[in-house]
Amino acid sequence: MSSTYTTFWSLLSTFYTLAKGTIVASTGISILLSGLLYFKQTSLIYPRDIPAGARTEVPTPDEFDITDWERVKLYTKDGETLNSYFVKARKKSGVTVLYMHGNAGNIGHRLPLAQVFSDQMGCNVFMLGYRGYGLSTGRPSEKGLNIDAQTALNFLLEHADSKDGKIFVYGQSLGGALAIQLVAKNQGKIHGLILENTFRSMRTLIPSAFPPAKYLARLCHQIWPSETTIPTIEQVPVLFLSGSKDELVPPEHMQTLYNVTVSPKIMRKFLNGGHNDTYAELGYFDAMLEFISQIKHGRPIAELRNDAVKQEKIPRQSGSSMTMGSAGSRKSVATL
Repeated sequence: MSSTYTTFWSLLSTFYTLAKGTIVASTGISILLSGLLYFKQTSLIYPRDIPAGARTEVPTPDEFDITDWERVKLYTKDGETLNSYFVKARKKSGVTVLYMHGNAGNIGHRLPLAQVFSDQMGCNVFMLGYRGYGLSTGRPSEKGLNIDAQTALNFLLEHADSKDGKIFVYGQSLGGALAIQLVAKNQGKIHGLILENTFRSMRTLIPSAFPPAKYLARLCHQIWPSETTIPTIEQVPVLFLSGSKDELVPPEHMQTLYNVTVSPKIMRKFLNGGHNDTYAELGYFDAMLEFISQIKHGRPIAELRNDAVKQEKIPRQSGSSMTMGSAGSRKSVATL
């Protein structure tokens, strides 16, 4: 097993355990968090210090044998500096993915995902380092993260490697809520939206994530109104990737978002997918590749096959052409 693969799964295991612990706490702790919901909710919603060292230790693409990349410092209109990565595709396809991660960790923890896009799919990937995360300045908030996302999109619309191609926005969990807001405001500039395990709104998530705080949900000022925003997206195709065993965001949230979406849409469910490991399910990257390919080549969006009743996670590689691992261990796969 490669050192890259081992390192990634070690990071993932730590991240998953700690992230889950911040949500699924003991009843006594949850009651205490309920009392602090209004005044301390930004710290609860954006646990940017998890795992330990997340604010100071950010892996670089070099550590994953990614050679064609640039470190980008974005400067927002409200004075923050966003330390981000722009990973370039090995074989250019004219597609760039703006990637926005979930609410813990940093962009370095997600580099194996970027590697699949760049090395196997032929997509550039912009890894946005949110304010207050990793080495970026500031403190996260709903308003601030929306500024960050728009700043990143503006950068891609002007960059030589992305301005003349197609731009897709891909968000996981909180990143999905952010992606919905960004796409709704920029429908003429974005060609596709990919969402994984995203919630209807923060207020509707609280009753399941923090049960003792359910009666205080209205005090949450970090709203993230995905359910009311996504119907305003009318022309941008949407791919929904839902883990049926998501223990943090009930899968019903993704189904609701799918139901209210009016744009061309595809739902792909992964029966063994949890909140933080759905991308490890067989067929996950194949679904994205087909979705991006359909749009890139101007084909109508068609429902993808979802016939894997008992899907298994990698490292078992049979049944899916898209894998994560060292560059030397990957199969040759079709790109865009």
